[in-house]
Amino acid sequence: MHNLSLITLISISLALTSPAASAQVNPESETDHASSHHGDVSPSPEAILTSYRKAIESLDSSKMTSLFAEQSKVFENGKDEGSFANYLAHHLGPELDHVRSFTFTSPSVSVTTLGDTAIAHESYGYTIKLADGRVIERTGVATSVLRKIGNEWKIIQYHSSSRAPKKN
Repeated sequence: MHNLSLITLISISLALTSPAASAQVNPESETDHASSHHGDVSPSPEAILTSYRKAIESLDSSKMTSLFAEQSKVFENGKDEGSFANYLAHHLGPELDHVRSFTFTSPSVSVTTLGDTAIAHESYGYTIKLADGRVIERTGVATSVLRKIGNEWKIIQYHSSSRAPKKN
């Protein structure tokens, strides 16, 4: 993975402070915003993140790996998990073996695209039903950086955290 230059970081900062730079996107939308603007047919950054959520819901790790760059970084709840391959092998994969169902609720995603880089913020709720009968409910957020590699958007960095919902 290439480090972002100072100019790129300044550009990202300026773009993120612009009111027009960030757009709310319906994550279930069939519209591919990237292809409608650039003439390519690759899935948009929003579609990549939606695909990741759907792969988690279907408990199908085979659909996840292709969404991440080989040299990706994953951070979850304050822990550096390493690459997605490492995260899948040592954390997410073993956890999925104990999950009966995983359901996201009210997902929203906001994406800012700057050339071949996209920065996304997601918020969602989720419910996990474990094989032993326990149910886990959480609210979560995630920040992702995606890079267009060749003609495909790939997640190069993913940072998520969650907590138990606030009691009313």
